[in-house]
Amino acid sequence: MRIIARRTLRVFVDKLAGRKDQRAVRAAVDAWYAEVSRAAWRNSTDVKRLYATASIVGADRIVFNIKGNDYRLVVSVDYEKAIVWIKWIGTHLQYDRIDVAEIEHEK
Repeated sequence: MRIIARRTLRVFVDKLAGRKDQRAVRAAVDAWYAEVSRAAWRNSTDVKRLYATASIVGADRIVFNIKGNDYRLVVSVDYEKAIVWIKWIGTHLQYDRIDVAEIEHEK
């Protein structure tokens, strides 16, 4: 899968500077990126095979648990074009305050 945009993940992790879990978050995000980059998802069933704890929200939205569910990553997927768009990443607490179906990437 082609992931747009890795920079979003890097910026998020960089903002965690000084927090004791920054390294763990970076490792978890990097592992997710590497796995998804190698994936060839055709549908949400393929996603669930690799990430059983992922939440499928609607036809194209998926929520991934990052670092033991301390963080959440919301993406949009176009299976036909094999593209994953990162829409949002944040803490579990912040996640509870957003509408997953409507959230768009902040510039």
